[in-house]
Formats: sequence, structure tokens, C-alpha cells
Amino acid sequence: MIIVLTPKATEADAKQILNKIEQAGLKPLYMPGIERIVLGALGDERILASLQLAANPMVESVKPILTSYKQVSREMQSFDTQVQFGNKLIGGGSFAVIAGPCAIENKDQIFKSAAIVKKHGGIGLRGGAFKPRTSPYSFQGLEEQGLKLMQQASLEYDLPSVTEVIDASHVEMMSQYVDAFQIGARNMQNFRLLKAVGQTDKPVILKRGMSATIEELLLAAEYIFNEGNRNIIICERGIRTFERATRNTLDLGAVAYIKTKSHLPVIVDPSHGTGIRELVSPMARAAAACGADGIIVEVHYDPLVALSDGMQSLDEKDFEKLMRGLQPFVTAAGKVIA
Repeated sequence: MIIVLTPKATEADAKQILNKIEQAGLKPLYMPGIERIVLGALGDERILASLQLAANPMVESVKPILTSYKQVSREMQSFDTQVQFGNKLIGGGSFAVIAGPCAIENKDQIFKSAAIVKKHGGIGLRGGAFKPRTSPYSFQGLEEQGLKLMQQASLEYDLPSVTEVIDASHVEMMSQYVDAFQIGARNMQNFRLLKAVGQTDKPVILKRGMSATIEELLLAAEYIFNEGNRNIIICERGIRTFERATRNTLDLGAVAYIKTKSHLPVIVDPSHGTGIRELVSPMARAAAACGADGIIVEVHYDPLVALSDGMQSLDEKDFEKLMRGLQPFVTAAGKVIA
């Protein structure tokens, strides 16, 4: 339920109602606004009804939350959430570009790739240290040593870092090295992992599962939010369909739809969404045009020698061209490049 208080309601009035909600075994939510205070109550609707909150003189209205994803919905919060990532905000009126190699291979590679990202206007560095791969014979990443190299590059080029976490037991260790976590497509419904990152205060980039519906994606975000971490960024990275011309089918309609249903920022991964280097830039521009809050792309100083995903990685020339080509589309969408 959403409980809107009257303009004359005080913080003390709100606390009294919140205590009543909590004593009934429900989860209370406090959302102070500019003009009035809004409260939330999550739990058994029969118990909510028995509280008769609408009878309180300090309550203006009580409305049910109709969506299954309660806290990440626009019913609960009408304005856009902005997530702090380094010294930049993702969401609202800015368009963020996060870039870097698929996997961290060695110090020379991550430093050269970070230099490209910084030089051409990226705001964050991505790179994989633990790599969940379809084949057991593919490069699995440098693990903690890779995190150390990424941290060094992050500090050297003043780029906040994000890397994929694949196991709940890794969260505490990885927190020492990175500025944000990524939940990959294969782990979108790893609920133990979602709860673990939800108990941190670091930003979480949540990627859509390969066959996940939009509702399932937003419910995964709800798991993180429900643990107390509101710094969630949704990422559309393509879904598996019958089409084989591209690696995945990049669902940009999902971006526009999620923006109407959720207050969380949404970014797009055109690298995994297409799997083809030549398609990354045009789909990045399309992402900006449909209202995305940013993109996350794969950049390698020399894709020909990349140990993973070289076919979809951009070199410096390609990345510079992408950044230049984005500008008019970002402007047309009413945003500015972060």
C-alpha cells in the first residue's frame, strides 16, 4: 500500500503510523517528499486492510500497489532514481558510457584499455575477473589478481570500476577492489547472490537474463532493493530468440517500457546484445534515442588478440567514433553525455 499523508502531517505523525505498520508484522517504508510525506507498507493485504489507515486524520489517501514488483515501481516512486557511480550520476538527465575489456588479461591490457576509455569520455571502467563461460575450456579470468589490476587501472585513470560477481561468497572480498557490482545474465535469478549484493551499498548493474521477461527482471531488482540497496541500474543486454544473425536479440522496446514502469535507471549493452563489432555503434545510438540512461560496451586496445569476445570489442578508433556519433542522439533525447 501507498499511504499519502496530508500536507499538515508532521514527521512525528509519520513515525506513529510507521510504528503501527511495523507492529503488525509488515514492512514500513518512509518516503519524504517536497510537498508531503509518503509512506509504504508491504505485506499481507488482509493485515493492511485491518489497520484501517485511511481513518487516520493525517492520512489523505491509501492506494494499493498493483504491480508484483513493489519498491522499484513508479507506483511507489514517480521520480527517476539517480545512482552515484564515482563522481557521476547515472539516471535523470545524463547519458553514461561505461567501457572496457570483456576480461582482464594482464596489466598492460587493462591499463591500455582504460586509457582509451578515459581519453574519449567514458565515465567508468568495466572488466571481468571471474568469467562464467559456456565452455569449461574458455578463459575463466584472472580472479582476485585481475581485481587488483583493475583497481590499479581505476585509480590511475580516475575511472570507477565495475565487474561481474558470480558467487555470493565473493561479495565481501570483491568489495575491497571495485566500485560497483555487475550481476550477469546467467545469475539474474540467483536469489542468494541478489540478496548478498543487496546488503551492500555499492551500485549494482543488473543484467537481464537470456530468456527473462521484463517482470522477472524487475522482480530480480526487487530482491536487491528489498535488502536495502537502492543503487540499482537495470541493463538490457539482449535476449535469446530464434534469430541467429546476431548473438542475441537486443530488445530496445524493453528499455522504453521499463522506463514507464520503474524509477530505476536503465542502460544498454549493445556489445552482448549484437555480438558484432559493426553493430555496436548503431545500436548504442538507438539506445540513446529510445531513452536509455547510458551504455556499457566492450573496448580492447587490440581486439584481435583478445582472449574473449574480440569479435564484439571496439578498438580505440571505433570507440572514438562511437562517442562522436552518440552526441546528436543524446541531445535529441533531452540528455547530456555524463
